[in-house]
Amino acid sequence: MDLNAVHMLVKVAEMKSFTQAAHCLGTTQSRISRAIAQLEAELGTRLLHRNTRNVSLTPDGCTLVDRSAELIAGLDEARKLLLDRRCEPTGVLRMTAPSVLGRVVLTPLLGQLLEQYPALQIDASFTDRLVDMVDEGFDAALRIGPLADSRMIARSLPPLHWVTVASPQYLARHGTPQTQEALAEHRCLSVYNHYRGFLVPWQFKQAEGKAEDWLPPVSISFDSGDPLIEGALAGLGVAQVMEFAVREHIASGRLVRVLPQLEGRSRELSLVYPRTRHASPKIKALGALLLAHSHW
Repeated sequence: MDLNAVHMLVKVAEMKSFTQAAHCLGTTQSRISRAIAQLEAELGTRLLHRNTRNVSLTPDGCTLVDRSAELIAGLDEARKLLLDRRCEPTGVLRMTAPSVLGRVVLTPLLGQLLEQYPALQIDASFTDRLVDMVDEGFDAALRIGPLADSRMIARSLPPLHWVTVASPQYLARHGTPQTQEALAEHRCLSVYNHYRGFLVPWQFKQAEGKAEDWLPPVSISFDSGDPLIEGALAGLGVAQVMEFAVREHIASGRLVRVLPQLEGRSRELSLVYPRTRHASPKIKALGALLLAHSHW
């Protein structure tokens, strides 16, 4: 039995798509289709239900995938481990990060990484969705907050800090709030986390120095953090955002810090990767670059 064809079958079953499986495996849909058809002919049974909208396993296909998935995963890890023992980072580095962090911090660094390691390829996904790194095949991720997955290793990076900002035009029209309570009378721009089903709270430092959550009044909410910056710049209202993302706008005067004496929100930031990837030159190169440019 052709293990490569079984590998393709497992990936099609995981992705529920020939197109996505082909992209993940770096091959073509037609090659995958031919390989699975030959496997079906060899075994004398149909393994996939195919139609124009989706792909699903037959009962025999489920049996084969269930018995083979762990073996295929083990072979994949062994192959990656052997490739990663090379001195120079090579191959594809699949990485993910929250949208704003990826766009503002990571994107400018990717060119440097490729200049230093020309044999490296980067497949980056910037999303506020919490991805399953193992199931979705990512090598590394930037994660905000504590690590909750025991399958992962977290390498600490300098923490992130938040500031509350608004445009001078908005403050000229609505006044500058002098207390946390006064914010309740302002238009506040917020993020609603649809994956977890809650409005993301702001944080302010209290008299005893501890930062506490505060739920802003819902004037305008977005499903990610990116529009907060554009909204504040456009004078829509007050926003609480990561400081690195608005540093240049504050320096240029396009945004003004509001209640700076109450700033206290800070979260740990980590480079996260599967335990099986701890010796990977790709991960080491990415980690070294982030630490060398961690001036956020």
